[in-house]
Amino acid sequence: MDSLLKQDVRIPVPSRYGSSELEGHLFLPTADPRAVLTIHPATATPERFYFSFAEAAAARGFAVITYGFRGVGDRTEARAHRHIRMRDWISEDVAAAGAWAEERFTDLPHTALGHSVGGHALLLGYGGQRLSGIATVATAMVAARQIAPRSERFRVEVGLGVFGRAITRVFGYMPGSRVGLGEDIPAAALYEWTKWLRRPHFFFDDPSFDAEARASRLRTPVLAIGTSDDPWATQAFIDAITDRLRLAPVTRRTFAPEELGVKSIGHHGLMRRSTAEAAWPEILDWLDARAAEE
Repeated sequence: MDSLLKQDVRIPVPSRYGSSELEGHLFLPTADPRAVLTIHPATATPERFYFSFAEAAAARGFAVITYGFRGVGDRTEARAHRHIRMRDWISEDVAAAGAWAEERFTDLPHTALGHSVGGHALLLGYGGQRLSGIATVATAMVAARQIAPRSERFRVEVGLGVFGRAITRVFGYMPGSRVGLGEDIPAAALYEWTKWLRRPHFFFDDPSFDAEARASRLRTPVLAIGTSDDPWATQAFIDAITDRLRLAPVTRRTFAPEELGVKSIGHHGLMRRSTAEAAWPEILDWLDARAAEE
């Protein structure tokens, strides 16, 4: 992919905590791009995790924006943004990235891909005003008490909900890099995430968050992607959130490990070249088709 152009970008974020910036990258094809794709990350997942998919999308003619949520990274970053909640990633970071993309590329059709919480933000309408298509990956309405198998439910309810909250209070941030969660994240994000996980309908049960109303207003076509071996985003959990999209046409797609010739995919595998590169053409074909309809 050496022929692609990769640029550092800074994306301004108007925030309730004061203005700040997202650090990101812009991947450009060698020819003029025909559409834009903004990739919104999952919790505790670094921006670099999405570079391979971004390169594949750029090779298909997309201008691709990647970035990382505020407070995700090392302990210094997590502590510096300790007040950032999960809802701030959704309503501020995703919104800022979407607005930046639309301002940078005013004459091109826009698409977006959201992984897990990045997809939540898109389904709640925070990804921009001009989206032609939204692909979500492992985005679901997760209730900890319904997760199977029991070992994974225990890991979520006790590992995150009890132990995770306790060590976050001790450290002043969630040391995800030390406990196998991924990157370190802000304390407030961990507290809100585990609070939502305890509710039967995730953030739809939070009266301070207007998720139900926002989801019901979305009109952008959605490709809801999952895997057959993801305990966090089962088909039922994915349906539980997409069924709340009253106006948006939804296409559902579940990939199985045997279909891709691998042993497992899980919650993150669809964004790994080594695991799921064979699935990427289908995802990009769908986004390309939505952009072409613009």
